[in-house]
Order: sequence, then structure tokens, then C-alpha cells
Amino acid sequence: MGKKSKFYVVWKGKRPGIYDTWDDCKAAIKGVKGAEYKSFTTFELAKKAYNGNYQDYKGKKKGESELSPSELLKIGQPNYHSIAVDAASSGNPGVMEYQGVDTKTQKKLFKQGPFEQGTNNIGEFLAIVHGLAFLKERNSDRIIYTDSRTAMSWVRKKKCNTKLTENQKNKALFDLIKRAEKWLKTNQYQTPVVKWETKAWGEIPADFGRK
Repeated sequence: MGKKSKFYVVWKGKRPGIYDTWDDCKAAIKGVKGAEYKSFTTFELAKKAYNGNYQDYKGKKKGESELSPSELLKIGQPNYHSIAVDAASSGNPGVMEYQGVDTKTQKKLFKQGPFEQGTNNIGEFLAIVHGLAFLKERNSDRIIYTDSRTAMSWVRKKKCNTKLTENQKNKALFDLIKRAEKWLKTNQYQTPVVKWETKAWGEIPADFGRK
């Protein structure tokens, strides 16, 4: 998974519509008192919301569902005996950091970065491995949630398959990647790594909340 895409619905603004960048959304609402807007994780959700009523989506917070009750029932609720991990990168590559939190309380359990040069995928990979080591050290039977299928694949293969080239700017990050790969190859663990259902549950609790 590359940089996470978002779609922005503007119900009330200078130019109501659906936008695929925060900058465009911001331009559409700038200077409008009481502007009505919200971000969504897929175009389908954004289109559904735009054709609906802003009041139905107003105030929904991180971790809340954007689906109807019947749609949510099919997926179920998250397992709160877990931790959630996520990463954020300002650019691709760019300044990157990652963290892990308690899924229910959102209490921060660990955080690394910012690294001068990295990618979102690298951060997601490192976050999962950090979470695996964190739980193993504590003999915890909790599971790990991530919203990155790419990072899950890299962890299964015990290899950070990034296309980023190592250089002086990111040497510290690559040193950490090598440590993470070594940990995966030399440690056994039973911790399930599970995909966070963003459509049903909203943004993963470890999300950095950036536009």
C-alpha cells in the first residue's frame, strides 16, 4: 500500500463536490462560514455521503463506522484485546514516523521517529514488527491490527521489500529495517496480525490524524 488516499466531500462551500486532495478541499471551503466537509477512505463512501445529508456524518470520529448498521453487522466489531499500529509519511519518500496504541483506549504504547527520509510502507512494516516484539516481551496474547496489506505481506515474507535506496539521509532507518528483518528471522511468535476494517470501523486508532 502506498500513501493512503482520501476523498473529501464538501456539502457547503464555495464549490461543493468531491475532492481527492486536501489542498483542493481547503480551497473549496476557505472563507466560508459554517463550511460542511468531511474526509472518507474510498470514493464510493464519499459519493454516498455527498448524495446524503451532512448531518448524518457530522461529528463522526476516528474509529467510528461510515457504514449503515446492516452493513456493519456483516463485519462485526473489532477485537479490543489488541493493539493498533500505523505510520505517517510527509511525502513519498519523506519524513516518516510510526506508533502503536491500545486499540480501545488509544493510549500510546510506543512511537519511533521522525526519520528524515522514509515511506509509509516502511513505517507500517516497522510498526508491525515493533508491535510483535512488544507483545512477545510481555507474553501478551493480544492481536495486532494494521491497515496495510503491503506491510502484512512483507512481515509474512520476513523482508522489507521497499524500492527506496539506502543513502546517508536514511541510513538510521535502514539500520532499523535490518534489525526488524533479523528479529523476524530469529524469533517465533503466535501473535495474529489482522487487517483493520477501515470501511466499517473508521480510521485505525493509531492513525496520526493528518490530512
